[in-house]
Amino acid sequence: MHMTAVLTPAEEGGFNAYNPETGTGSQGGTMEEAIANLREAVELYLDEFPMQAGGSPIVTSFDVPVHA
Repeated sequence: MHMTAVLTPAEEGGFNAYNPETGTGSQGGTMEEAIANLREAVELYLDEFPMQAGGSPIVTSFDVPVHA
């Protein structure tokens, strides 16, 4: 099953990883570690809450104004 990983730098170093399809999150010291940890978390989630394979998500970004 193809899943999405959203990675953001963590304040304490490393990366936070989030899977929007399941709402599952994890972290790791490197991007590779964060994705591996997220994969494990998603697998555990899917063992408990199976999902049907769906279409690929559309991932995009947008800007918002910053007010000082």
